[in-house]
Amino acid sequence: MTVPDRLTAALGRSYTIERELGQGGMATVYLAEDLKHKRKVAIKVLKPELAASIGGARFTQEIRVAAALAD
Repeated sequence: MTVPDRLTAALGRSYTIERELGQGGMATVYLAEDLKHKRKVAIKVLKPELAASIGGARFTQEIRVAAALAD
């Protein structure tokens, strides 16, 4: 099962995965449709080998920074 397939299985009721936007050293970013809010969003998927060492706190901080920029 590919990463987009796993994302669709995990997030299918909330998001529609449209396509990959890009890759970096740590993660892959996908374009998706937020079905509840009817808007485009980016979903960042950390590479599995890094997920355990970095954890969720970094992503929570990144979300807050991005939200502040959008205001």
